[in-house]
Amino acid sequence: MPNMYRIKQLFLSLFFFFGLATFAQTADEPVKWSQELHDLGNDEYELTFKAAIFEGWHVYSQHTPDDGPLKTEFTFKEVGNAYELVGAAEESKTVTEFSDAFGVDEIYFKDEAIFTQRIKVLNKELKQIDINLFYQACEDVCINQDYDFTFVLDGGEAKLSTKTVDARSLAMTEALKLDLKNKALLTQGVEELDSDSGLWGIFGLGFLGGLIALLTPCVFPMIPLTVSFFTKQSENRSKGIFNALLYGFFIVLIYFLLSLPFHLFDSIDSQILNTIATNSWLNIGFFVIFIFFAFSFFGYYELTLPSSWGNKMDSASSKIGGSIGIFFMALTLAIVSFSCTGPILGLLLGGTVLSEGDLATNLSAAITGFGFALALPFALFALFPSWLNSLPKSGGWMTTVKVVLGFVELAFAFKFLSNADLVGHWGILKREIFIGIWLLLALLLTLYLFGVFRFPHDGPKQKLATGRKLTGVLSLLFSVYLGLGLAQVTDMKLLSGLLPPDFYSVYEKESDCPLGLDCYKDFETGLQEAKKQNKPILLDFTGWACANCRKMEENVWSEAEIFAIINEEYILISLYVDDRKALSSEEQFNFQYESGRIKTMETIGEKWGTFQTINFNAASQPYYVLLSPDLEVLNSAIQSTDAETYLDWLNTGLQNFIKTKN
Repeated sequence: MPNMYRIKQLFLSLFFFFGLATFAQTADEPVKWSQELHDLGNDEYELTFKAAIFEGWHVYSQHTPDDGPLKTEFTFKEVGNAYELVGAAEESKTVTEFSDAFGVDEIYFKDEAIFTQRIKVLNKELKQIDINLFYQACEDVCINQDYDFTFVLDGGEAKLSTKTVDARSLAMTEALKLDLKNKALLTQGVEELDSDSGLWGIFGLGFLGGLIALLTPCVFPMIPLTVSFFTKQSENRSKGIFNALLYGFFIVLIYFLLSLPFHLFDSIDSQILNTIATNSWLNIGFFVIFIFFAFSFFGYYELTLPSSWGNKMDSASSKIGGSIGIFFMALTLAIVSFSCTGPILGLLLGGTVLSEGDLATNLSAAITGFGFALALPFALFALFPSWLNSLPKSGGWMTTVKVVLGFVELAFAFKFLSNADLVGHWGILKREIFIGIWLLLALLLTLYLFGVFRFPHDGPKQKLATGRKLTGVLSLLFSVYLGLGLAQVTDMKLLSGLLPPDFYSVYEKESDCPLGLDCYKDFETGLQEAKKQNKPILLDFTGWACANCRKMEENVWSEAEIFAIINEEYILISLYVDDRKALSSEEQFNFQYESGRIKTMETIGEKWGTFQTINFNAASQPYYVLLSPDLEVLNSAIQSTDAETYLDWLNTGLQNFIKTKN
């Protein structure tokens, strides 16, 4: 199975199961594997793989359709040289069931799966056979696992091969650990004061997304209908108000529950969310999905969840009644409005991937804000029903809102493609090319708003409304801003973090470091230079696809006084934790997390991400540390902040460095 197909299906699995509210985890490993070896004579053997599957979980067949979940796949190492396969692997009894999510017949195992494969040995000296198994197990969410099996042919006991941390790996892990002096100073910074405000900002963005969703044709017409239902169907007005408020509460609750599965990632390892956010193929997956969302907003097709889901929820709300019935009414709204809210939720997911801090917490804040905005009008209009008369009538303006959102989706799609390009160092979307694409999108939006062209779901041509004209003027001004940036007339600080860094350019640059500064991308090399020049170190944990890193570099580091201090007084060491360049085989090693999980460090980014975790107990970027050449901490660690705070932080570090020298 091609790697691209596996990545595509992995993303689809994450996307569809993102909408489920809860995750019933029955065990750390929902599938337990065992194996048997049978000697059939004449150099032939039968290899048996048995899976004991926890109740409620599924493992998918080798023959499940390509457009469905990930199929089970065996990779036989050295096949064709030392041995050959006799026929295809046989399977035990499977279940076939149509999947609404994937639109195909899934073929899967329940309770138990047995695979048998016959082989014929060609090399008499063969002692063992190594096989890799890839499979997907699903309940309310899907997890993907790789297992390595070893079958011993000389009469020894067959065993499951597992990763171990050998003496070499232990030594390389120890080499990453720094003997930091005054380490307690790291946690005495101002960052604790900024975390809550950051979450409120993300909540605000989610709230804004919810307000925009209210203006779409999937949601807006529901407001007066639903409020009227509660106020008229209840025995008295106070009960109607209570039911409407309860309805709003359930809307917030349902959207909050959507984010809960992402909190489970915290139990895996500290770098997993960074790996997901900066994975090239996953960013390409976001690019494809956002293009898909955009054209649904343009009216070329309708993006909906299976209608049976909404019908079932609506039926349940009618039959049950009471508070539970109101809950199912709220769930029905979430399902039937998905064609408009789904792409906006996708933008929120993308936005939290691009933001600093804990992805799961950020996502909870954003989606709760989104749900709160959706719920607010139902509560307000229930309290003040006369306000319903002031609502504008549904009409073509809602179609315009969807088209504008479609262009926003396209712009963000190219942001994710840019992330993949930066992390993979492909050189496709250099800064100027990226700006040019956004300029083209802004001009197309301007032409649409002024009626130059139309989309399939636009109604009869009418006189342009004032709001549409004003939006068109704003789009035109944004086009001019992008054009000035493309011509390098302006520094484009307003878009810092969204655009590729200034050194990632079609023009030749003196340095591939931020703002043309001198930097070192290896810690040991930078440390030796700091000792040689007797200068303090500015340790910069950053990422190619880190939006907040670009904001700090282009809005804070670019300040003349700060730039001068970094350039003249510090040795800058920039470690990119999302760099996907492979380490040489001599540099790769196995690292064991506190949970006991063992992972092979194969890329430069994984090495520096682990380095950050081991020494600073941090996993977010940007993350800045000031050190002396003797590894004494000179100030608290700091993350995104304003220029004044950052300047004071740098100066304090310099003063403490002078004290250490004296």
